[in-house]
Amino acid sequence: MLQTASPGAPRLAAFGEFMLRLHSMEGRRFLQAGSYQPYYAGAEANTCVLLSRLGIPVRYITRLPDNDIAQAGVQQLSGQGVDTSHIVYGGDKMGVYFTEQGNGIRSTRVIYDRDGSSYARLQPGIIDWKKSLAGVPYFHWSGISAAVSSGAADVCEEALSVARQEGITISTDFNYRTTLWKYGKHPREVMPGLMKYTRVAVADLDSAAVYFGVQTDAAASLEERFIQCSKALRERLPHLEVLAMSFRKTQGIQHIYSGALLYKGEYYFSPRLELPFVTDQIGSGDAFTGGMLYGLMTDAMPQQIIDLATACGAVKQSIPGDWALISKGELDQFIQNGVTGRIIR
Repeated sequence: MLQTASPGAPRLAAFGEFMLRLHSMEGRRFLQAGSYQPYYAGAEANTCVLLSRLGIPVRYITRLPDNDIAQAGVQQLSGQGVDTSHIVYGGDKMGVYFTEQGNGIRSTRVIYDRDGSSYARLQPGIIDWKKSLAGVPYFHWSGISAAVSSGAADVCEEALSVARQEGITISTDFNYRTTLWKYGKHPREVMPGLMKYTRVAVADLDSAAVYFGVQTDAAASLEERFIQCSKALRERLPHLEVLAMSFRKTQGIQHIYSGALLYKGEYYFSPRLELPFVTDQIGSGDAFTGGMLYGLMTDAMPQQIIDLATACGAVKQSIPGDWALISKGELDQFIQNGVTGRIIR
């Protein structure tokens, strides 16, 4: 059962591109596809949906065309309890991406169609950031938000400047996407400057290497590599207090999923979860981020925070589409019982 967001002012505002995802049906390749399943998506929107379902009031900020396809997606967001009142409208195109489901042999593939979208054509001054961020304690964005176009990156800078002036906690998901950075700048020219006031972050080893040149010992354990990476990032991000990463390994057909957390100078690690089957891993990182933010905003203990985040990321992988359509009760049950095929009746 959906646990809708409690009334009151949003506790987090998130900014990024809202998109339509078209997923090739029945595990078919793009060359075989006869039909596509539509989902609405976007890294920051995905995180907002989960937080709202867990009872945290959230606001989502983006730019969309004023047409029925976009409005259908906004209605779905609103139906999940997300405040959409600060979405601005303009331009002619909604970003789209296509997905082809992988398996234990072949990787999942993504093709983007985002050039020229309403979001990609954003420019400073279009969004009233003082109004959109008024009274909000957390602002969340990601590397994807800045990757789509130079204008979008400038708007990220505009938003982050207002967030800093207002004393808002800045939460950043590194979220590096190789195929999106096409406007003539290397991510290392853009992201470090935008991230300098980040206090809360979700990262991965690859994006840390791209944005900051951070290298870790490939022969070391994931836990040790996380510690190495976090120490290097704290030197580059002086305001960083909280850093989380999720890790995925495969052993045969088994997926091993786990998480790590740096919280105010101390390290915490989740149990390693064995996932026998993955329905859809897209959006699992956003669910992990949502779980971490939920733990922070509810004053959970650090070990609980990383356990919550990892549980959110794991359970999302059992759900088709980008949104983690799960409840707090399901998370508690998963943390207590782990992976189980039990029927709940």
